[in-house]
Amino acid sequence: MIPELGSFALILALLVSFCLGVIGVAGGQQNRADWMAFARPGAQALWLLTAFSFACLTYAFYTNDFSVLYVSQHSNSKLPDMYRIAGVWGGHEGSLLLWLMMLSTWMMAVSIFSRQLPDVMVSRVLGVLGLVAMGFLLFMLITSNPFLRLSDIPEDGRDLNPLLQDPGLVFHPPLLYMGYVGMAIPFAFAIAALLNGRLDAAWARWSRPWATAAWIFLTVGIALGSWWAYYELGWGGWWFWDPVENASFLPWLVSTALIHSLAVTEKRGLFRNWTIILAITSFSLSLLGTFLVRSGVLTSVHAFATDPRRGVFILVFLALVVGGSLILFALRASKVRAGGNFALVSRETFLLVNNVLLTTAAASVMLGTLYPLIVDALNLGKLSVGPPYFNAVFAPIMVPVLLFMVIGSYARWKSDSVAELARKLRPVAIISVALGCSLPLLAGPWSPIVAVGLSLSVWIMLASAVQIYRHVKALAPGQTTPLAYWGMHVAHIGIAVCVIGITMVKGYETEKDVRMTLGDTVSVGGYTFRLTGISERRGPNYNANVGSVELLQDGKLLKTLHPEKRTYFSSTMPMTEAAIDSGLTRDVYVSLGEKLDDGPNAAWAMRVYHKPFVTWIWVGCMIMALGGGMAALDRRYRKKLAQDTKSGMTNNTQVDAAGKPPKGNAQTIPA
Repeated sequence: MIPELGSFALILALLVSFCLGVIGVAGGQQNRADWMAFARPGAQALWLLTAFSFACLTYAFYTNDFSVLYVSQHSNSKLPDMYRIAGVWGGHEGSLLLWLMMLSTWMMAVSIFSRQLPDVMVSRVLGVLGLVAMGFLLFMLITSNPFLRLSDIPEDGRDLNPLLQDPGLVFHPPLLYMGYVGMAIPFAFAIAALLNGRLDAAWARWSRPWATAAWIFLTVGIALGSWWAYYELGWGGWWFWDPVENASFLPWLVSTALIHSLAVTEKRGLFRNWTIILAITSFSLSLLGTFLVRSGVLTSVHAFATDPRRGVFILVFLALVVGGSLILFALRASKVRAGGNFALVSRETFLLVNNVLLTTAAASVMLGTLYPLIVDALNLGKLSVGPPYFNAVFAPIMVPVLLFMVIGSYARWKSDSVAELARKLRPVAIISVALGCSLPLLAGPWSPIVAVGLSLSVWIMLASAVQIYRHVKALAPGQTTPLAYWGMHVAHIGIAVCVIGITMVKGYETEKDVRMTLGDTVSVGGYTFRLTGISERRGPNYNANVGSVELLQDGKLLKTLHPEKRTYFSSTMPMTEAAIDSGLTRDVYVSLGEKLDDGPNAAWAMRVYHKPFVTWIWVGCMIMALGGGMAALDRRYRKKLAQDTKSGMTNNTQVDAAGKPPKGNAQTIPA
């Protein structure tokens, strides 16, 4: 009975989303207060129905209801409780329900935390989101219903994919989906602004904290996924340029450009058309990622579905969303005049250049991801694009991004001079280059790539420190600094920390694949690994061979590591559980391979790594997210500004073309 109630809740949710989409958008367009009043309770009702449906599926998993097809495919009676619950989103149908759950949660948040916004704007935004939710509900009910029953009930389920039986499954997908789906919010604000016909600073101010919040979740989700792959797969890699990894990275790159473009639109009234395009593109790329994962067109450890009907449905839905958005943009954007002038050397110019570089980087990643699929679809042969392409194309684009990021934060609005910028940045540049070129000598052989990476990292951190010092020194008594200012610099420092980690691990990591028997040793990166034993252990749903490996440095025992090789009862695929000793400046990593022969002193395949500064990659991402959180919580986004209300998000089809920048403090742009 519970699964049927869950399915019925999805049907009711479909009706609510349809009504919300039609009434919300029409109410805003017709300026009908009674229709607009439906938006907030409609979004809350949609959340309640979706949450109830999600709870029903969770209950089916928890109680081992193998009469439900989806449960029987992705669970097992021996599965630990934690993975039994997380198994709800461990397959195609459940992950779509999670997608919908996150979307309705964002809609609920908008309905609660946007009380300071005009009802007409909220009605349009929630209406657009309701139409998006309707599309995904139709997709689920037609092709991917998670509540389908089996006539022949099995005694036990097939079990969850062994790759997913890890704590990473509990945290990574929900956080990543919150970021993915969160891109729908700035998209909805952009569409609402286009429907209204006013592309002024107000909609940018309203949209900006939501875009930043989605970016935070996306950053944390990608970072946790990278860390999960690092310790779970046993390869020692933290990024593989997997097509689905790329699918999450694409909206992150574009949304990074978006939050900076929104800042310029809010503060200066510029880049309005560009900002709209970025908002549409970021959500479109999120939908594209959904298509890639769910259609079965690519092979990936993340890919779930192989039903072509699903792929066709999502492709049509993607075409409708993207095509409809671009048509609306074409009809409205032509009426928007430039919002003001700025010199070639100005903060606006550097921000624009960086935005173009970020979108170019996203385009290069998308080309490498989709080109093999296009070649295959045209029957032109099989083509594989791997890390060499992405490393060769992506990295050079990011070097000027890091360079201009600092220059842009130092440049003045509207107009500046090269001589003035050079005067302010010369000491920072000299120290950065000097430290960046000398520090590699302390880590190993000097490398130009490492020198460039460290120089850029020091450049960012030192420039932020100098700016903070000058800003605090110039503060008048009683004057406070906006939280967004601190958020900008914290996020930039996080980028620098992440770049240090990437640079050092790429430049100085070492690894060895060896054959070891009991008592054998191998040395990597100044550390010695000694295999002292192999034992057997039984887990809740697997058997494991557990190694005992002593980690020594200069003959001193530091730690005993215990890598595992697991074999799950429901699968013949062996799984590697690496053992890692993490430190501030390095990880030492050992994974247990296959047994190579029999006998009392059998040999085992072993893989050992020394990875300097690898944890700085994920620490840097967390610092970036912290900076984004500080920017999103800036108090000015919680105020109802009189100028916003006056800007008239009413049903006015005349586009704001005054071109005058908003008054007020425009000294800084939060990251």
